[in-house]
Amino acid sequence: MDKEKVEQLKIQMQQWLHEAEEFIHQTPPVQLYTALGVVLFTLIFLFIIRLFKRTASNTIVLTGLSGSGKTYLFYQLRDGSAHQGTVTSMEPNEGSFILHSEKDKKGKVKPIHVVDVPGHSRLRPKLDEFLPQAVGIVFVVDSVEFLPNCRAASEYLYEILTKVSVVKKKIPVLLLCNKVDKVTAHTTEFIRKQLEKEIDKLRTSRTAVSDADISNEFTLGVPGAAFAFSQCHNRVIVAEASGLTGEISQLEKFIRENVKP
Repeated sequence: MDKEKVEQLKIQMQQWLHEAEEFIHQTPPVQLYTALGVVLFTLIFLFIIRLFKRTASNTIVLTGLSGSGKTYLFYQLRDGSAHQGTVTSMEPNEGSFILHSEKDKKGKVKPIHVVDVPGHSRLRPKLDEFLPQAVGIVFVVDSVEFLPNCRAASEYLYEILTKVSVVKKKIPVLLLCNKVDKVTAHTTEFIRKQLEKEIDKLRTSRTAVSDADISNEFTLGVPGAAFAFSQCHNRVIVAEASGLTGEISQLEKFIRENVKP
């Protein structure tokens, strides 16, 4: 930029400053303070909105016992296929993506962050790393091998439902009965009732060794009444799916209810 243009710019800025000074002097103090107040309020409001959008979570946690089919579901959500879901996960499997069923939708679709937490008992403490960011928990149950694993699944679910981080934030839980495409699969109603019975035993006997019993202050249910999921501090929904065939519409509905597009 040559000297002539610089001088012109200086002159223009001086004129603007002079006009601004005249405007301030001519404006009554009350109007001036009101205008400044409106501008300041608007800036603060916009800042809060941006901060809220920046911190709004989109994390969905998949958990449950080993072999329940969590990894199948993870790849169905992401790829629309269970082709990579045949190996038992030993490390959390996570990723941010647009749901496969929504890839053809026009306009903006908010990605989700899905974490598949290993179900092995020694690896479950990793769940606590992701719960602070979770807006929804999907507890996956094997509908075919349910009865042999009912006690173990109940203990794990009991632990989750009494965690401080889950109760205080009222994180919704989807109890997802997987593998319903199999002829020998139990119904969702049967699974729900059996889990409620087992959790009722756990909360009354307090003999199950779990982190929930030792470290958390929250208890489940209503004293003197049989336990039901409807008594939980947070919302518990029962649904079904088939990770193998790709029937995951109820799972996707739960996700979109908690992670808005």
